[in-house]
Amino acid sequence: MKKIRWKQKHLLGLKDLTANEIVTILDTAKSFVEISERAIKKVPTLRGKTVCNFFFEPSTRTRASFEIAEKRLSADSLNFAGSSSSLVKGESIKDAARNIEALKVDMIVIRHSSSGVPHQLSHYVNAGIINAGDGINEHPTQALLDMFTLREKKGDLKGLKVSFIGDILHSRVARSNIWGLTKLGADITICGPRTLIPRDVDKLGVRVTNNLMEAIEGADALNLLRIQFERQSEIFFPSIREYRQTFQVNKDVLKKAKKDVIIMHPGPINRDVELANDVADGKHSVILDQVTNGIAVRMAVLYLLSGTKQQLSLEESE
Repeated sequence: MKKIRWKQKHLLGLKDLTANEIVTILDTAKSFVEISERAIKKVPTLRGKTVCNFFFEPSTRTRASFEIAEKRLSADSLNFAGSSSSLVKGESIKDAARNIEALKVDMIVIRHSSSGVPHQLSHYVNAGIINAGDGINEHPTQALLDMFTLREKKGDLKGLKVSFIGDILHSRVARSNIWGLTKLGADITICGPRTLIPRDVDKLGVRVTNNLMEAIEGADALNLLRIQFERQSEIFFPSIREYRQTFQVNKDVLKKAKKDVIIMHPGPINRDVELANDVADGKHSVILDQVTNGIAVRMAVLYLLSGTKQQLSLEESE
């Protein structure tokens, strides 16, 4: 696979991207990595472009990462929170987005608790839409930074064995990763309580198990997912104590994994639930590397979707 000329106007999810389009984003992100290591962490690549960050859900890593990515590309940023916008007065999200676009915004980064909102907005406005997480549907930039980190630590993704453990049912991160990683030839296993495994998910080309030992056997990477209580309308397992005993990755569990296995997590971590403290902070963990890589990946997405005709400029901004 190779980099191609980017033609997409939006990034709504990885389901509809081709393998070559995903590789193009990852390869472009690699070009941006060293910018964060400079004394002056800024380039003029998107000077004159305006990006609106429109977040309807709490966010630390994703929102901060997008804001930093925009600043490092010299784009102008607008930041809106759903709770402090006119939406609380009854304005529709369609009207809110069209009013924002009337401010001559070039791209809108949106996170929403309802699945499909970014897709709806892409029909309402001319600005490029970047999905920063919609309900339980997708979180494409998180999956892209996960894949970028896997390539950085393990090389080619083809044939790589990656296991996702935890609340698969409510995880938009898992869905985006499944779409992306399978297209690049990775071997995916998902593991969790039966009640937290989506129906017919095996049709997506993944292996399903409810046994933690089966999930870690031979895995090159373990991606732990927290229990998303805020998205659950019912109880899916008896207790946190039982979940911890059955599905927590701790030092004893790691003894049965490959010696070079890496531990990943999209955050926030429910410490000592899905992941023991000493593992989260241990030598196998690449969780903070994921956070760092998120900046380069989001810089790549902003650059590609900006539609800029100029040659990619990595010279320092004045």
